[in-house]
Amino acid sequence: MREHYRSTSVAQERSVLARVIGPSDTFTDDPLDELTGLAQSAGTQVCDGVVQRREKPDTKTFLGKGKVSELKMMVEANGADLVIFDNDLSPSQTRNLEKAIGCKVIDRTELILDIFASNAQTHEARLAVELAQLEYSLPRLKRLWTHLSRQTMGVGMRGPGEKQLEVDRRLVERRIHELKLDLSKVEKRREREVAGRRDYLTVSLVGYTNAGKSTLMNALTEADVLAVDKLFATLDTRTRRWTLPSWGPVLLSDTVGFIRDLPHHLVASFRATLEEARQADLLLHVADASNPAVLDQISAVYRVLHELGIDEKQTLLVINKIDEPGAAERMSAVQNRYPRSIGISAKTRQGFDDLARSVSQMLSDDFVTVGLRLSPADGRTVAWLTKVGDVTSKQYHDEYVEIHVRLPSRHAGRLMREGHQLEVHAGTLPAVTPAPDTWREQLPSAANAPLH
Repeated sequence: MREHYRSTSVAQERSVLARVIGPSDTFTDDPLDELTGLAQSAGTQVCDGVVQRREKPDTKTFLGKGKVSELKMMVEANGADLVIFDNDLSPSQTRNLEKAIGCKVIDRTELILDIFASNAQTHEARLAVELAQLEYSLPRLKRLWTHLSRQTMGVGMRGPGEKQLEVDRRLVERRIHELKLDLSKVEKRREREVAGRRDYLTVSLVGYTNAGKSTLMNALTEADVLAVDKLFATLDTRTRRWTLPSWGPVLLSDTVGFIRDLPHHLVASFRATLEEARQADLLLHVADASNPAVLDQISAVYRVLHELGIDEKQTLLVINKIDEPGAAERMSAVQNRYPRSIGISAKTRQGFDDLARSVSQMLSDDFVTVGLRLSPADGRTVAWLTKVGDVTSKQYHDEYVEIHVRLPSRHAGRLMREGHQLEVHAGTLPAVTPAPDTWREQLPSAANAPLH
């Protein structure tokens, strides 16, 4: 049953593209440029395209009657099997267009879901994609499951007068419920995995799809992550150790790329995969200086981050591919809007020293230097401080050990939750709740305390 929804590939098909441009839409010189890349990533051969400016779409066919006729002629002239819209269509609009044009019609969301389905490699990614596809397909069921056409009425299977479509819908809803339960378990496991690494500072790569995040991660960590010139090549989060010069090791994570108008079903389904970004100490927002629409792509990523609830996290904007033709002019435009951004080339390693310095500085902004007294028998806390911070001095007395340490403020918050009295020498302590009676039971929440 689930395989049907993962096999809606448009591979080897010939396609014609279409887009309706509204008054508030922004685009580069070629309004079909991004859709062309998506269609090619899905494996279809793009033959032609049509664009129409409208104040609002036609309620029946999205395009006007004249453009629908033009689209039909394009399909016939090119022998196309498929029409792909760069807009989201209602089920009725899709049916009306298929009837008028005489071939299959899909919208932007269905195309992106298909690309995700073809690139999903892990069990977690397949669960997320299947859930998103089923939720998208639920209002669009049109007797898709051929095996059900042979089903006859029977006890416990079909009530009096129940239609085939209602059986399909009930089975889809049941499968959606199962997938949500499975993904809930995955998300909790991912949260535990991320919390287990909170002794280390974490940096997460985010950005528009195909901006070069995986190439950058390979260059910084020798991670050997798949890096190809293809939209949504990376769907699964990978974490590797990155050693910052004059700083030490941090954990660097690569995440799924974003895109303009990212389907809401995908955002919801991939929340577990994006847990690394939500819990990171610093986000590296990677943008593509070779793309004429780089400013629009940066804005699209910030909108997705806002939807995920992590737009207020400390973020460094990194402009990649500054060695590409035309990148210097775009880099200047980006820095006019985002003065603190830095330029790099993940392929040539240009700008890597500036990147390392900027990351070190931003991570240091959240550090505090404190002094505290511990029992001589509390070797566990002494060892933990040595692991997560820089112990600058350690003095042993008859009844206590006096330690001065520089460490991330969230770890200072954990010490305060445990009931330790801290003397601040530099930085600012985070606001914390009163120390609990049994602090060990509170460690998960302490480990995930938000950064100041």
